[in-house]
Amino acid sequence: MKIVSVIARYLLGLLFTVFGLNGFLNFIHQPPPTNPLAIQFFIAISSSHFAAFFFAVQLIGGLLLLSGLFIPLALTLLAAELYNILAFHLMFAPASIAPALVASVLWILVFLQYRASFKDVLAAKPAMQE
Repeated sequence: MKIVSVIARYLLGLLFTVFGLNGFLNFIHQPPPTNPLAIQFFIAISSSHFAAFFFAVQLIGGLLLLSGLFIPLALTLLAAELYNILAFHLMFAPASIAPALVASVLWILVFLQYRASFKDVLAAKPAMQE
């Protein structure tokens, strides 16, 4: 399982690093969405420069996964990104959700290896430092 997790970590890190950089450098051109609401959404986040925040988080999370440093932090950052990507595709473009599902499976494979780092996150009564 450890080898699968390492491979998934590198693939997920590469995926988010490339698409995070693409947000700034636009070297992978994509056709505009066909859904008019999706177009309005993209116009709103692009013209407000809010998309730069998403791309920066993707880039940082991807680089952390590739470096092997702060992996629980990277997983936390990318969980929020994946949630937004999945929500966008579910609402605006369900036909193109496959890459988001692949990224989610990769995230889960990495998370399983580092789940001990998250054991107290969902505790009803978390332990307090004395």
